[in-house]
Amino acid sequence: HVQLVESGGGSVQAGGNLTLSCVASGNAFPGTCIGWFRQAPGEPREGVASIHGDGGTTYADSLKGRFTISKDSAKNILYLQMNNLRPDDTAMYYCAAGPLFAGLGPAGYKYWGQGTQVTVS
Repeated sequence: HVQLVESGGGSVQAGGNLTLSCVASGNAFPGTCIGWFRQAPGEPREGVASIHGDGGTTYADSLKGRFTISKDSAKNILYLQMNNLRPDDTAMYYCAAGPLFAGLGPAGYKYWGQGTQVTVS
């Protein structure tokens, strides 16, 4: 049974930084594409960043290098470092796990966490 639990969200001023964490159980990481997504009220869920089964990473072009995804496989923890946050980064952030080449498409992911709120003012 795969479970994903996010933490690290909060309210910050524009220009601030946050690091989100996602703890996984149920052997979710091996042979799996894992990633971060976000969803603002009334908007569709969008991909932020992902780590593919081969270790490669993909980022949304709009982030312009401000976000960094990483994982600690030994501890089954996924991280998202967010720098120079802007008000339009405000959203609920989710971690997810899916097939090997799921990429940044939400429909390709099978398991989802409950989300952690990030608010930038």
